[in-house]
Amino acid sequence: FSHWKGEQQMYKLDIGWPKAPEYFTGQTFCVAVDSLHGLVYVGQRGDNVPKVLVFSEEGYFLHSWNDTVEMPHGIFVWNTATGSSVWLTDVGTGKYGHTVKQYSPLGKLLQVLGTPGNAGSSLIPLQFDQPADIFVEETGEIYVVDGDGGMNNRLLKLSDDYKELWLTGTNGSGIGQFKIPHSVTVDAFGRVWVADRDNKRIQVFDKVTGEWLGSWNGCFSEDGPYSVRFTADYKYLIVAQLNINRLAILAAPPVGSIGDCAIVHSVQLADETKPHLVDVDMRSGAVYVAEIGAQQVQKYVPL
Repeated sequence: FSHWKGEQQMYKLDIGWPKAPEYFTGQTFCVAVDSLHGLVYVGQRGDNVPKVLVFSEEGYFLHSWNDTVEMPHGIFVWNTATGSSVWLTDVGTGKYGHTVKQYSPLGKLLQVLGTPGNAGSSLIPLQFDQPADIFVEETGEIYVVDGDGGMNNRLLKLSDDYKELWLTGTNGSGIGQFKIPHSVTVDAFGRVWVADRDNKRIQVFDKVTGEWLGSWNGCFSEDGPYSVRFTADYKYLIVAQLNINRLAILAAPPVGSIGDCAIVHSVQLADETKPHLVDVDMRSGAVYVAEIGAQQVQKYVPL
């Protein structure tokens, strides 16, 4: 990357976030920002640890909750005109696992998709096997990537009343197939982006039809993409690469052809940090990184 030597840094670490890192007592797998209310939700795993921690964007610990959460994998905040809620994917194998769940900001369980405790591949009733990540549009339409290594390798779109709108993907390396679809997001132009982790690529689909639009194969030879989240202006895509402890920042295409990827910048994290999933504050532009190895969430602010 020698030709980047003179490049301006895009982000710098906020070393004061959080104020009290000792609240991280487990392995931090996921993070979600509520940009509207200035809150940051962290999902962690471990025995006898609170599974969801809530911080302010300034880094103050607010509260935590634990009920009905087993092994959080992905987390997402959904804001509407009437309020906010927190969606979480649970890959546990016990009585709460293999589900996608909606909670109030204080941790009250509002909705369960899937059959708790049962892994499977049928969709009637909705049935998941280690659902990895979720993205919910303002309309209430839901995108789920299902699986983090289970029997399912698929991208699913649900209506706001939890009916299947479309489903794509089987296990494989062909067009529209997945090997561990690990993270999902939607851009401002009607496209769904999926981190197809073990195929070392990102695939893109039409959000209305589920049609395959393209694939980015060129940027992940060293390590597959673990996360997909856009910057606030939708100009860049932030990708965590766990095994090489790196955040890659890729130029996002405007409307039209997906083309192939270009890494415009990268943030090298310390060894053994293991960045798993990220989220972006769509108001301030800050990037939060959930790091399994370091057992912490770090905040990077745009310069």
